[in-house]
Amino acid sequence: MNDCVFCALPETVNIAENELARAFFDKYPVSPGHVLIVLKRHVANLFEATEEEMVGIRNLLGRVKEQLDEQFHPDGYNVGANVGEVAGQTIFHLHVHVIPRYHGDAGTVRWHS
Repeated sequence: MNDCVFCALPETVNIAENELARAFFDKYPVSPGHVLIVLKRHVANLFEATEEEMVGIRNLLGRVKEQLDEQFHPDGYNVGANVGEVAGQTIFHLHVHVIPRYHGDAGTVRWHS
């Protein structure tokens, strides 16, 4: 889609990719190393992905974790996708958050006011 921020991103931002998905650092990270894994095909959410695309995301998830472990040395991870506006989805192109967690950080995926 022409108006989708993820579809418009250049390949140069990718830190990893495969035939079906790409990964890049989140522009608004929850923690250092926060990555998004995005399908190359524009679909709104996780439930619209094909089985093959889900395998592509899973395979890329392993590669991203290896890179983040080496570069950032996190103590844990949050991995997830928001589906729908009420669940916090703000960009309606399927993306999976890979959020490194560190001892002493807030340990949540959202900021609380």
